[in-house]
Amino acid sequence: MAKKGSRVLFGLVCEVCGKQNYVSQKNKVNTTEPLKLKKYCNQCKKTVAHKERKKLG
Repeated sequence: MAKKGSRVLFGLVCEVCGKQNYVSQKNKVNTTEPLKLKKYCNQCKKTVAHKERKKLG
């Protein structure tokens, strides 16, 4: 049975091309604002900003 906690899954979407490249998780109690990280985008072929977009579970 799955644990019930305050962690949520979300997707990181490239701000340039709009492709979802990464899936991560965060504690929604401690981190309330959306994340914005610099990650590598396979489609753009460079490191660009990625925004938190979808809640996956």
